[in-house]
Amino acid sequence: MYDYLVVGAGLYGAVFAREMTDKGYKCLVIDKRPHIAGNVYTEEIENINVHKYGAHIFHTSEKQVWDYVNRFAEFNRYTNAPVANYKGEIYNLPFNMNTFNKMWGVITPNEARAKIEQQRAAANIDNPKNLEEQAISLVGIDIYEKLIKHYTEKQWGRPCSELPSFIIRRLPVRFIYDNNYFNDLYQGIAIGGYTKMVEKMLEGIEVRLNTNYLENRQELEKFAKTVVYTGPIDEYFGYSKGHLQYRSVRFETEILDTDNFQGNAVVNYTDGDTPYTRIIEHKHFEFGTQQKTVISREYSAEWKPGDEPYYPVNDEKNGKLYEEYKKMAEKEKNVIFGGRLGEYKYYDMDKVILSALQKAESIGK
Repeated sequence: MYDYLVVGAGLYGAVFAREMTDKGYKCLVIDKRPHIAGNVYTEEIENINVHKYGAHIFHTSEKQVWDYVNRFAEFNRYTNAPVANYKGEIYNLPFNMNTFNKMWGVITPNEARAKIEQQRAAANIDNPKNLEEQAISLVGIDIYEKLIKHYTEKQWGRPCSELPSFIIRRLPVRFIYDNNYFNDLYQGIAIGGYTKMVEKMLEGIEVRLNTNYLENRQELEKFAKTVVYTGPIDEYFGYSKGHLQYRSVRFETEILDTDNFQGNAVVNYTDGDTPYTRIIEHKHFEFGTQQKTVISREYSAEWKPGDEPYYPVNDEKNGKLYEEYKKMAEKEKNVIFGGRLGEYKYYDMDKVILSALQKAESIGK
C-alpha cells in the first residue's frame, strides 16, 4: 500500500516523508503521540505558542536548510541571548565581555584574557581530563564555580569531574560585547509555532497519530516496503544489549496574570540550591504583547523507561553500546534508522533536517 512507513512525525520523519512524496513515492507517517512535530511541537495557550518540550530556537549556517524551512514557515528575527541567574546576580550568556565585566570589572579584552590566564595558571591544568578541568581552562575558576558547575551537574546528574571534557568544548567564549549565543548566519523562531510548520511539511501525506509502531509492528510492516524508524534504537531491538542512557526533562508550565515575568525568553539558574535548570517565558520568542504570560520551569532527570528521552549520554560506555546496536541496525533489511533517537546522537534542528534531506536525496527517483 505504501513505499515508506515513517515512524515518528518529528522533523526527520516529516522532512523525509515530504521529500519522498514529492518524488512520487507513497508514505504513511505514524506517531505514538497524539500530535505531530515531535519535540518541536508548540501548543497555543493564552494566544502564546508554548514550546511544549523545551525551547527550540532555529539556527543554521546551511543556506540549503534555511531556504528549505522557509518554504513552510516565516521566521522572525529572534536572537538567542539567555541570561544566567546566580543567587540573584545576573550574567550574560554566552560568556562575553559583558559577562567578564560583571564578574571582574574588566573593560578590555586584554584585561579579561589576563584574568582568565591568571586563574588557569593557578589551577595548573595542562591537559584537561574532564568537564571541570576543561571549563576552568576555558574561562577560569570564578565563571566555572558560578555559571557552569551547578547548572551542568543539575543538567547531567553527575559531578563535573565525572563528565567528559568534550561536552563543554563547543561552549562559546567571546572577547567582544555580544550576547548572541549562536555564531550561525541564520537564526529565528517560526512565526505561529513549529507545529504549523510541520503541518505544512506533511500536507497531502497520510498521518496516523496515537499509533505505537513497536506494539503493532507485525501488522504495520505489512503496509510498506521500507520502514523509516526515528524512535530509540535500543527499544527497537528490545533492549537486547541493554539500555542506552539518556537525560530526560520534566516541565512545570504555569499561566501567570502578568504581561512580563522575567524580561527574557530564557533564564538559566546556575546555583546549586534552585532545583530547576532554567525558566522559559514563551511569549518572548515571538515578541508577544499578550496581557498574560506562560512560563515553564525545566527540571533535568535521569531517564527511565516510560519517560521521554531527550539527551543521549554520549560517554565511552554508551558509545560502545550504541556501536553494538548500530551493527544490528545495519543488518536490518528495508529499515532506515534516523534522527536523534534512531542514531543516538545530539542533533540541532538544522542538522536533523539536513540528515533527512541527504537520506532522501541518496535514494532518489
